[in-house]
Amino acid sequence: MTAVEHGVAGMIHARLAECSPAERRVARVLLAAYPTAALETVAVLAERAGVSGPTVLRFVNRLGFRGYPEFQKALRDELSERDTSPLAAFTAEPPAAPGGALERARRVLPAAVEATLAELPEAEVEAAVKLLADPHLRVTAHGGRFSGLLAHYLVMHLIQVRGNARLLPAGQVERAGALAELGRRDLLVLFDYRRYEQPTLTIAQAAREHDCKIILLTDRWLSPIAGVADVVLPSRVDSPSAYDSFVPTVAVLETLIDGMIARLGAAAGERLSSIETAAQRYGLLD
Repeated sequence: MTAVEHGVAGMIHARLAECSPAERRVARVLLAAYPTAALETVAVLAERAGVSGPTVLRFVNRLGFRGYPEFQKALRDELSERDTSPLAAFTAEPPAAPGGALERARRVLPAAVEATLAELPEAEVEAAVKLLADPHLRVTAHGGRFSGLLAHYLVMHLIQVRGNARLLPAGQVERAGALAELGRRDLLVLFDYRRYEQPTLTIAQAAREHDCKIILLTDRWLSPIAGVADVVLPSRVDSPSAYDSFVPTVAVLETLIDGMIARLGAAAGERLSSIETAAQRYGLLD
């Protein structure tokens, strides 16, 4: 595992189960104030985590780094990647000549999907499925400029197989009302990818204060929301174009939907049947 492949935050999440309690305190401090906390000195980070300097160094070694300078260098390299925009990618690498688009897609997209599914911690996937299938939780999904489409895609499936699911409303009054109602019987599913959106982080932080459960779908560098989320599901964004690809994230969503249907069992079938009956009755199948 390398920082280039997974991102420093992704490496931290992947190794959490192996850490001692003191090392987990370091991890929590890093994720809660990522990435700025990781740019502090060993002494400052140790003080913030309430541990010793050697504990911080042991944690960094556990991640696979030979020392703190190497850890911080990997982070600085990552920061330059996570701030990349489509314009910056276009400028750095002009688009290829027409005619090879299909070949580029064949080369990049299947590998990105395979790597994403291989790198996902099974425990995180199972935790997400369990939350999504819990009939006592109301699900609210929200995404950004482009990732909002992913939130819509998920909610369309949730409506059909379990109900009690919605998109976070776009209107100011409706959104304020929905956010004011969030509590311990709510599950917030957030989509946040590089050039992370501050309003989405604000929503997550407020929801956490009200004991709302949070599932985060993000990229391999991890949105700052990872510091407050219950479940974090990172995806590759490798793309044949200047834009990050959501194809791997769609594969993750399909995985969650499959797991949720399997967990719901007969209840999912009954819900689908009732939806079909209503659609026929009200002429909604055209």
